[in-house]
Amino acid sequence: MYLWLSLLFAIGFAIIHMCSKYLNFIKETPRSRFLSVAGGVAVAYVFVHLLPELNHYQQDLNETLKEGIGRYIENHIYLIAMLGLAIFYGLERMIKISKKKQKNIDHTSPGVFWIHVSSFFIYNAVIGYLLVRDEFRSGWEMLFYFVALSIHFITNDRGLRRDHKNVYDKYGRVLLALSTLIGWGIGVLTEVHEVIISVLVAFLAGGIILNVMKEELPEERESSFSAFALGIVSYTLLLMLV
Repeated sequence: MYLWLSLLFAIGFAIIHMCSKYLNFIKETPRSRFLSVAGGVAVAYVFVHLLPELNHYQQDLNETLKEGIGRYIENHIYLIAMLGLAIFYGLERMIKISKKKQKNIDHTSPGVFWIHVSSFFIYNAVIGYLLVRDEFRSGWEMLFYFVALSIHFITNDRGLRRDHKNVYDKYGRVLLALSTLIGWGIGVLTEVHEVIISVLVAFLAGGIILNVMKEELPEERESSFSAFALGIVSYTLLLMLV
């Protein structure tokens, strides 16, 4: 049952990437309350679900890395989450520098575009993979996973479209739509070692935190704190009731 449900949600992720450009009611400035709510929901998902789950993965890493240099590094999984955050921050800085070099605030170089989209391709593929391989206790829990990351995808799409304009609509959104389906397919066909999954989940957690914060914090976006807080509180309550 959950396999077919996960396929339905993977297709849903792909449809969201293909159709998000048509959501014209979502404004960047002043920032749509929907986007602020979406940011709150994504943050709640990370702190209430993903980070506690990292404790489980930490135990697996402790067993794997108990020999060699790894045994001298505590909290390995959280270091990986921090690395994920740092990498996505580095990507954002790369985009800003590229725009300055191009002397065009609307366009980046082709190389920067492909690096940026490739990073989100992996990011989305991990999310698609976890639809199959994450240990959801019920269909409701999988639904909440889908809802949280669907609206997070809408926010990401807006940011990517803002950074890369028409080239994102021509190539990027298609690749990101395929990435969730590819990740789902890998999850169906093979089971990656749990240590690798722990690394990917930690990387995902760091990436989500950075991607939400870089959309919500800039002053010129005129974000709504009340909408952001509503997203955090409402989604946290839902997760606690599951």
